[in-house]
Amino acid sequence: MTRAGARRADPVHGEHDDEHEGQAERPAPPDLRLVPAALATWAAVLAGLLGGTAGGITAAALVALALPVALLRARTSARAAAPSSIVLAAAGCALVAAVLVTVHAAALASHPLRAPADRGAAAEVRVRLTDDPRVLRSTTGGGDESGAARTMALVPTELVTATVGGDRATTGGKLLLLVPAASWTGLLPGQEVSAAGLLMPAQRPDLTVAVLKVRGAPQDVTAPPWWQTGAGALRDGLRDSAVSALPEAPAGLLPGLAIGDTRAQLAETEQDFRTAGLAHLTAVSGANVAIITGAVLLLLRLFRTDPRIAAAAAMLVLVGFVVLARPSPSVLRAAVMGGVVLIAFAAGRARSAVPALAVAVLGLLLAAPDLAVDAGFVLSVVATGALVLLGPGWTAALRRRGLPSGPAEALVVPVAAALATAPVIAGLNGGVGLVTVVANLLAAPAVAPATVLGVLGAVLSAVSPAAAWCCAWLAGPFVWWLVVVGDRAAAVPGATVPWPAGAGGALLLTGVLVALLAMGRVPRLRALLLALLVGLLVVLVPTRFAPPGWPPAGWRMVACDVGQGDALVLATGTPGHAVLVDTGPTDDAVDTCLDRLGVRVLELVVITHFHADHDGGLAGALRGRAAGGIAVGPVREPASGLRDITRRAEEAGAPVVGLARGMALGWPELRLQVLGPVHPPLTVDGSDGTAVNDISLLLRATTPAATILLTGDAELVAQDDLLDSGADLRADVLKMPHHGSRKVVPRLITAVAPRAAVISVGNGNSYRHPNAELVDRLAGAGIVVARTDRSGDLALTGDDPAGLTVVARGDPRPAPGRRGRSA
Repeated sequence: MTRAGARRADPVHGEHDDEHEGQAERPAPPDLRLVPAALATWAAVLAGLLGGTAGGITAAALVALALPVALLRARTSARAAAPSSIVLAAAGCALVAAVLVTVHAAALASHPLRAPADRGAAAEVRVRLTDDPRVLRSTTGGGDESGAARTMALVPTELVTATVGGDRATTGGKLLLLVPAASWTGLLPGQEVSAAGLLMPAQRPDLTVAVLKVRGAPQDVTAPPWWQTGAGALRDGLRDSAVSALPEAPAGLLPGLAIGDTRAQLAETEQDFRTAGLAHLTAVSGANVAIITGAVLLLLRLFRTDPRIAAAAAMLVLVGFVVLARPSPSVLRAAVMGGVVLIAFAAGRARSAVPALAVAVLGLLLAAPDLAVDAGFVLSVVATGALVLLGPGWTAALRRRGLPSGPAEALVVPVAAALATAPVIAGLNGGVGLVTVVANLLAAPAVAPATVLGVLGAVLSAVSPAAAWCCAWLAGPFVWWLVVVGDRAAAVPGATVPWPAGAGGALLLTGVLVALLAMGRVPRLRALLLALLVGLLVVLVPTRFAPPGWPPAGWRMVACDVGQGDALVLATGTPGHAVLVDTGPTDDAVDTCLDRLGVRVLELVVITHFHADHDGGLAGALRGRAAGGIAVGPVREPASGLRDITRRAEEAGAPVVGLARGMALGWPELRLQVLGPVHPPLTVDGSDGTAVNDISLLLRATTPAATILLTGDAELVAQDDLLDSGADLRADVLKMPHHGSRKVVPRLITAVAPRAAVISVGNGNSYRHPNAELVDRLAGAGIVVARTDRSGDLALTGDDPAGLTVVARGDPRPAPGRRGRSA
C-alpha cells in the first residue's frame, strides 16, 4: 500500500512541480492508454488461476474471438482507429496472459506432488528458499484439541527435487513449508535445504503445488548468496540498533516500517495497526520506494546533478533497497514502476505515473501470474492507482480553495489511499475501519523521516554500529508517535464495523464509495449526501460507540468477547471496581471491554494459567487502571509466562500473589472460592498444552444474581479430580472449560446442574470450538447456551437467582481467519 512522504522529488508519482507552487491549475488528464491492457491481463490471469485449466482456456477463447472484431473495426473506421488500437492492445495482452496462465494451470494439475498431497503422503524434498521464514504467532492453550503449545513458521520455497514413496522427481514449483520456527528462522533466501514431512493440499489459488508440514530442523543447508548474506547482516544491524536505542514497541516497529522486517514487532502493535488500518506501514511498497528514491533525487538536485546521472544513482539505490527489503509482491510492483518512472525522468518525462503503473502490472503479471491473487500486490496497485488518478485532482481542488500545496498533498495521500483500499480490506477482513482515515492522517507526517532514518541506520550498521544507533535514536520520536496513533485508534470502541467478506463485500463497498463520491461531485446532490452522512452519524454513533442499554443495569458478570480466549469481569459492588479473571489474547479487546463497563480499578486480576489466550491481554487490562494484584495458581509453569506476568505487574506497580485450593476472597457483593487445581504437580512441561490446561485455577464465584463456576481450560484429568474432591460444585452458571471443547466429562454438567452455560470462544476459529455435539447436549438438557462468538459480550444481571438474566451486547468480533494471512 502507499503512504505519504518525500513528495516533491517523488520519482513514482511526480505530481508536484516547483514552478507552479501556489498556483491552482487543473492537472493535465492522465494517460490511460495502457490501463485497459493491464486490467484485461489481470482479468485473464484471474480466470486461469481461479478456474484452472478450463478457466484459462475459456479466457483465451473469448479474447481470441474478440480480436477479429477489434481488427475489423479498426480497418473499417478511421475515426475508431485510436480506440480500437487500445482495445486491440488489451486483447493481445489478455490473450498472451490467458495462454501463459493456462500452461501454468496445466503444469500445476499434473505436478507429481499434487496427488500425494491430496492423500497426505510423506515426502522428502530439496528446496530453495525464496523469502525469509515468517513466524506465525504462537498458538497456546486455546489452540487445537490437544492444546499443545508451538511456534511455527511459514517458509516459501522453490522445489528442486522430491521423493515420495521411493519415487524421485526432479521438478520445480512453489512449495510452502510449515516448520518449527526455532530451527528455521535463521535461514536466508537463496539457501538450499533438505526436509522431510507430510504433504498437505495448498489452500490458495496462487500456483503453490502443496504444503509440507516439517517436524525437524533443515538438513544439508547450503550457504546463501553473498548479496543475501549482506542484506541479512544489514537487517540484523538495524534490528539490533533499534532494540538497544528504543523502547520495546518502537524498537520492534522501526525495522518493519523501514525495510519490512517484522521479526521483533510486538503482537500488540501488529494487532493495533491491523485494527486501526495502519498495517500497510510495515508492508514495504511504493511508499518506501518513493521516499528512498525521492530522498536520493532531492539530495542530488541540491548539487545540480544532471538528471540522467541522478536517475542512474536512484536506480542503483532502488536495486539495493529491493535486495535489502526482499522482493515481496508489493516491493516488486513498486520497484518495476519506480524503474520505469526513473527512466522517464532521465529522458525528461517525469509525469508518467499512470503508464508506469500499467507497465509494472503488465510485466509482473506476465512474469509471475500468482501475484494476481496476492493481497499485498492488490492493495499496493489499488492505493497507487488512487494516488496517481485521484491525487492530482483532489490536491488541485484544495489548492484552489487556498490550502498550500504541501498540506494539501499531506491530506490527500492518506485519504485517497485509505478510501481506495477500503473495499479490498473489507473483503479480506470482513470489517470496515471507521478510524482508518483519521489514523492515516495522523500517522503520515512521521512515516517519511522514520523510513529514511531506518534505512540509513541499516546501511550504516555495516560500518559503524554507533552511527546506526544514532539513526535509530533519532527515529525514535517518529516511531513512538506511530505506536501511539495505532494504540489509541485501535482502542476506539467500535473501531471496526462488520461487513460482508469476500469479493461480494468488496464490490458492495466499492459501489457505496463510488456512489458517495459521485454524489459529492454533483452540486444538487451534495445536500442529500450531507443529510445522509449526518443521519448515519446520528444512528451509528450512539449504537456503535455508546450502545443503548450497555452495560445493562445490575450486571454481575460480563464475559468479554476477546476472540479465541477468556476474559470474565466480576462486579464487586463498588462502582467502577471489578475482578478480572483472565485477559484474553490481545490488549485492545479486553481494554475496550473494560472501558465499556466503566471499570477504573481492578481489585484483582486472576490468571488461571499461562497460555496466551488467557494472559496475552494483561497489559491492556492494566492500561490506565489501578490494580490491587495479579493472582496466579500454585504451579508457575511455563516459566516464560510467569516472567512476562511479573514484568507487567512490576510496570503497573501491582504485586503478584498466589492462589491455592481452599482459599477464599471477598468484596461487598462478590465472593471467590478457589476449588482447584485439586492435585497440583510440583512442575509441568511448559510445552505440553494439555498439562498446562489441567493446572488452571478453578473458581466458584458467588454474586447476588447467581453462583458461577469458572473452569479455565481444565481438561479431563482436572475435571475428574474436581469431581472426586467432594467440593460443592452446584452453580447457576457454568463457564464451559476450554472454549467449549469436546473434552468435557459428562458428569461435570450433571454435578453442576447449571441453568445457563457461557462459552467464551472466537468467531470463526479454526479449532472447531465449541463442539457441536456438546452444545446440542447442553441445549437438550434445558440449559441456556450463551456464546461470545455469536452474541459478543455477554452479561449476567439480576439481584437474586430467580431473576437471573443473560444479556447479549451483540456485534461479535470478526473471525480471525479473515483478519490476517493464512497458509
